[in-house]
Amino acid sequence: MRVSVIGTGYVGLVTGAGLAEKGHYVTCVDTDAAKIAQIRRGAPAFYEPGLEELLRRNSTRLEATTDLRRAVFESDLSFIAVGTPVADGQIDLGAVRAATRQIGSVLREKPTYHLVVVKSTVVPGTTEQVVLPLLEEASGKKAGVDFGVGTNPEFLTEGEAVQDFLCPDRLVLGTLDASSLAALEALYAPFGGERVRTTPRTAEMIKYTANCLLATTISFSNEIGNLCSALGGIDVAEVMRGVHASKYLTVTPGDGRRPALEAFLWAGCGFGGSCLPKDLQALIACGKRAGEPMALLRAVVEVNERQPEQVVALVRRHFPSLVGVRVAVLGLAFRPGTSDMRESPAIPIVRRLLAEGVRVSAYDPAARDEARRVFAEDRVHLCEDLASAVSEADAAVLVTRWEEFRRLPDVLRATGRTPLLVDGRRMLEKTAYDPYEGIGL
Repeated sequence: MRVSVIGTGYVGLVTGAGLAEKGHYVTCVDTDAAKIAQIRRGAPAFYEPGLEELLRRNSTRLEATTDLRRAVFESDLSFIAVGTPVADGQIDLGAVRAATRQIGSVLREKPTYHLVVVKSTVVPGTTEQVVLPLLEEASGKKAGVDFGVGTNPEFLTEGEAVQDFLCPDRLVLGTLDASSLAALEALYAPFGGERVRTTPRTAEMIKYTANCLLATTISFSNEIGNLCSALGGIDVAEVMRGVHASKYLTVTPGDGRRPALEAFLWAGCGFGGSCLPKDLQALIACGKRAGEPMALLRAVVEVNERQPEQVVALVRRHFPSLVGVRVAVLGLAFRPGTSDMRESPAIPIVRRLLAEGVRVSAYDPAARDEARRVFAEDRVHLCEDLASAVSEADAAVLVTRWEEFRRLPDVLRATGRTPLLVDGRRMLEKTAYDPYEGIGL
């Protein structure tokens, strides 16, 4: 099939490259000419393992342009994959509306059937109540007759997005008519994964529900960890290992295999990224409009917002004053495998430390360039490697679970001193280094 993808962020570009890998002909569209030039060179504007290789390998089947009209006119199906940020607690559909109107204007002059699919994360009802009417208005045509409309949410984890797209666990196909469903089925014929065939409104809700479940498990684990610390004599890591042994959290009881959800049932310094915080806020706002208070999800947000302070408190416990104390913050991206710092707990941790007079150095294997932008106005010394970050530190704070940080105890011992190690992810064994502090310990 010939596919146009409007938007070349994480979702759009991975979608485009993944579809090209499966044999489709894809045109990626963006208003940012510099970003398009990068894609044409086979160089994504962000770090995502395997994506650059995918772009280069499929250069004959994937092109990039700023010409939306041509891309839509020459394709069978268009994905809307633009950003949907949250502003003042409400989802901002400005980019979705703009892309929809532009696609609709092309459909007005296009003689053949075309399917428009919302890939962006939008609150339930958006496809039917916003996108569909705008397409009909701009095109002068009728949805379900002259063109199709659907919703196909993404379930990509940054740092693992390429594999997630190429080998999905499920494909949610939200459509209003048989022709739209048939087109999506044909598009995804080369892919595995369970098919969930439903309405656009339900598909939109599946996406939000999935992300809110993950966020809830994280905040639940952190609240338990904070209670363990307050009670004393309890290690949340041991508690969670006992919980993980349950038959409910094994793929087949007794065979030792663990589901991916287990990783979210673990105490740490909080979640971040472009999805979980935003999607929680959007669904809370959606509930408020519907007269539902969404008390549990609001509590999930509150626990997460307090979690960075738990890390700073562990540092504070070891020094009479933090003024002039040298602290190395290790990991700035919100998770390993990405350079994305959006809503990363590292940001409030660094800024709380700075506010108390700490001299902060920081290191991340992938997010150094992004950190320069985020901390442009802050007094943060960004280091090129782990050893230099901790060489003169009085304390090291582990924030992101990069595999490289497993050797942190040895690197700290090599300094010839005994700086404090604060494990904000409970990634390391508490007996691996002394002095050690960890969330929920």
